[in-house]
Amino acid sequence: MKASGLLLIALVLAPVPALAQSTSVFLTAPDDPRAVTVKGIGDGRADDTAAIQQAIDAVAADRQRGGGGVVFLPSGRYRISRTVFLRSGVRMFGVGPTRPVLILADNTPGFAKGIGAMLSFTGEDQYRAGKPPVPPPTSVPFSDTTFDATSTTFYSALANVDFEIGDGNAGAVAVRFRVAQHGFLRHVDFRLGSGFAGIYQAGNEADNLRFFGGRYGIVTEKTSPAWQFTLIDSEFSGQRDAAIREHEVDLTLVNVTMRDTPVGIEIDRGYSDSLWGKNVRFENVSRAGVVISSEQSAFTQIGFENAVGVNTPVFAQFRESGRTISGKGAGWRLSDFSHGLKVSRIGEMGKIATDITMTPLAAPPPPIAPALPLLPPVSEWANARTLGAKGDDQTDDTAALQRAVNAHRVVYLPTGRYRITDTLKLRPDSVLISLHPNQTQLYLPDNTPRFAGVGGAKAMVESAKGGDAIVYGLGLYAGGVNPRASNIIWRAGERSMINDVRIHGPVVYTNGKAHGGGIDPEARWDGQQASISVTDGGGGTFAAIWTPNGLASTGFAVTDTKTPGHVYELSAEHHFKNEIVLRNVENWEFLAPQTEQEVRDGVYAVSTEFHNSRNILFANYHGYRVTRTAKPMDTAVRLVNSGDIRFRNVHVNAESAYAHCDTEGCGTYVRASKYPFENAIKDMTSGQEVREREFAKLDVPAGSARPATVTGVPVTPGVTKLADGFYSIAGGAVDTQGKLYFIDRFHQRIHGWSTSEGLTTVSQATLDPVNLTVDRSGRLLVLSGAGRDGTVYSIDPKAPDDVRTIAATAPRAGSAVALPVNVWANGEFADRIDQKTYEYPRLSSFFTSKMGEPKRQAYVSPDGSVAIPAFRVWNQGPDDHQGWRWSDTLDSYGLVTAHAGERVYLTNASENLTYSGQVAASGALGDLRIVAPRGGESVARGSTGNLYVANGQVWVYDANGREVRRIDIPERPLQVLIGGPDQRTLFILTHHALYSVGI
Repeated sequence: MKASGLLLIALVLAPVPALAQSTSVFLTAPDDPRAVTVKGIGDGRADDTAAIQQAIDAVAADRQRGGGGVVFLPSGRYRISRTVFLRSGVRMFGVGPTRPVLILADNTPGFAKGIGAMLSFTGEDQYRAGKPPVPPPTSVPFSDTTFDATSTTFYSALANVDFEIGDGNAGAVAVRFRVAQHGFLRHVDFRLGSGFAGIYQAGNEADNLRFFGGRYGIVTEKTSPAWQFTLIDSEFSGQRDAAIREHEVDLTLVNVTMRDTPVGIEIDRGYSDSLWGKNVRFENVSRAGVVISSEQSAFTQIGFENAVGVNTPVFAQFRESGRTISGKGAGWRLSDFSHGLKVSRIGEMGKIATDITMTPLAAPPPPIAPALPLLPPVSEWANARTLGAKGDDQTDDTAALQRAVNAHRVVYLPTGRYRITDTLKLRPDSVLISLHPNQTQLYLPDNTPRFAGVGGAKAMVESAKGGDAIVYGLGLYAGGVNPRASNIIWRAGERSMINDVRIHGPVVYTNGKAHGGGIDPEARWDGQQASISVTDGGGGTFAAIWTPNGLASTGFAVTDTKTPGHVYELSAEHHFKNEIVLRNVENWEFLAPQTEQEVRDGVYAVSTEFHNSRNILFANYHGYRVTRTAKPMDTAVRLVNSGDIRFRNVHVNAESAYAHCDTEGCGTYVRASKYPFENAIKDMTSGQEVREREFAKLDVPAGSARPATVTGVPVTPGVTKLADGFYSIAGGAVDTQGKLYFIDRFHQRIHGWSTSEGLTTVSQATLDPVNLTVDRSGRLLVLSGAGRDGTVYSIDPKAPDDVRTIAATAPRAGSAVALPVNVWANGEFADRIDQKTYEYPRLSSFFTSKMGEPKRQAYVSPDGSVAIPAFRVWNQGPDDHQGWRWSDTLDSYGLVTAHAGERVYLTNASENLTYSGQVAASGALGDLRIVAPRGGESVARGSTGNLYVANGQVWVYDANGREVRRIDIPERPLQVLIGGPDQRTLFILTHHALYSVGI
């Protein structure tokens, strides 16, 4: 008999996994005087909702510690009858010999239809709107005073608590889990019964979860901060439709099993995701391990490493084409899989490709050891307070903490701030634990002598070399003026772990000054050592870490090691120089790393640098710059003499969503910046770039000697540089004579360019010009960022001091309509699921509906020939020049014009597609059609019908959407316009230069 047949018999005879009882990981409550314990009945019959909510609210309302803290839920069975709200910054831990269980009894009112959450993570009034812009619709009963969790919902967590859903609760979900950094679910069993899902709207990180039954285990859209969700060491069993149903959540799976269900992971129809799975196991999955939608989209990035199928005939099914990838027999191993935009090598553009390496298995492989080790039992935790530390924000606790570490393997720090003045040195087997990285901190006072002056890095916490040390749940703050300080220097071995650790630092406000945490005015940005430094042979596992301290040179630095390292859901942000650095490193993987640069403390920063490094995996990587950024930066990643690096699922972006209330109502609005990193990757050794900012796969080969001549970026013959030296140009328009006008906004200059005159400066008036269009009489209609809702004015380029402010009026019949050439519109962040059908509207429908909205007012040029519709303007910050303004027209790289009834061409950047639409006098677009398979910064249409699309390079498509050629430009093209005396010149604006090419 064949091996596959024996395997199938073994599977048939194998026992079905039982609903094994959960094991409490906190058998007793840790000693923390500042924690609040729930005073419920816990007999499974009494309604304990109020008791649980009262404990949570008591911790959330403790303003003495800034809100937030720890709640203990003792062993018991707690029936709830309405949604429990887990407030921002509150962590609830089940404690006792058995895991406490939250129970939804049979036929509980409010949970039979729609979606109702048993427990919901909530946010705060982040923007002082006064009322929730978008209260969560999953509250039972619905509350219009509850703020949904957002991108600033930090530290909220739930651990060691199970859920059970009884019959007659078809709309019930156990947890609405919208959170940002340091939000987690851990050690939770979901017995879902009749329910809809265990988790709805996921965020940040979860591990050691088990899902039994239910229609789905997890149903989720994009996370509230718009970056990855990582699930580790978890299992799904017996879901009726699919284990996971999702889109755009950037799902990262590590050591996850899905069994006895029709589908493992289903990506919703019409949507994409960046999905990465390591050590994923599909058992008895009848229809498909993965259902992939939007297979031709650059945003669809699907990758697996070491996926195993057991009695799973189909690994992947492509929804639109119907194509399938079958398994090899009854058991198979997928060592490598990638589908999406593949970049063959640095310097090239990408193409959609599917790469797969699969082999049959003779027998089911044994389960893989957990990626994250459990903490020692609470009975082994030596309490630092009992051992002499005070944690009172005043006493020097250095000596007491060091004595505790020296004498005990496991040291627990209850809630408090522990002042230290010297390095805390760990043993090789040390375990240092706290339960809240905001409420429990180690910190250095400013000007601590041992951390002062010029010298090598000195750690606040330092591991021994080798060993299996653990640091868990702790916050560290190195003060403002301690130039030698590094929060953690880590030399521990591969079995060590840093988990749920927060590096604290100052917050930067709009005046550029550092605030928060008692920052000394002498504090210097980029004036301290790396926050977390793994060096000298160090390695291990690093999970759910947030390091946003702009005083440090780097958030996460790895140097001089070949010891394997595994990084899961790292958030490194707000540094002035770089967020992540690898130097002389081999054998590391970064799964779901995320970087962010703020407008004041990151505009010069590079996301990640590799120096002399090999055998590195970067998967589900986000290189993000905030929407407020107004400075160009060349690349997210720099490579220096590095190779054998595998990039999988790369996302380099600069768009954000904001919840907001104003006179027009409340809602969630997405804004896109003009200043994401220009390129994803730059090889500093060869000078070549990766212009694609969304791609699924790039293998950088092993490094070779530096070339004798740096080849740099290829350029198409005929491309001519007309002018350079600009800060950042955009907003161009061409008049009837073919003359180009454009804006360098930073310098508030309007320039002109023509063959006869060359480069001219039309205006330097300090009026914050953003975008231009030209009326029939030759005057410039200028969209400005000045004023709360922006301003529009008109100037004569021959007499620019003649400034005429244009008031918004009703749209005028006969005027050409000027619309944004690029728009970001996909309706994200707003619970898009239909509460009756549980289906999602198509992604493209949000673009269609947004562009189809008529505008009540418009800014009409003095001669009446052209009008800019008055798009809604969103404001953040003060009303004066220090505030920020966004609208679709302000965000765009330029404007395109057409008369009512004519077709106009523009791109939807959120789909990476180019559309045409029929213009109405109101500015609405109808009959939207996809006309090119790429979109991006802008598009122009030539007289022959050819389309010129700026997306990394300039792509040329004929009238039928077929690719004709590509025009390679020395820098990333941002706006393309057709002009010149004969309308046969393609002007190409990059940030710093103006180019042209004949067409």
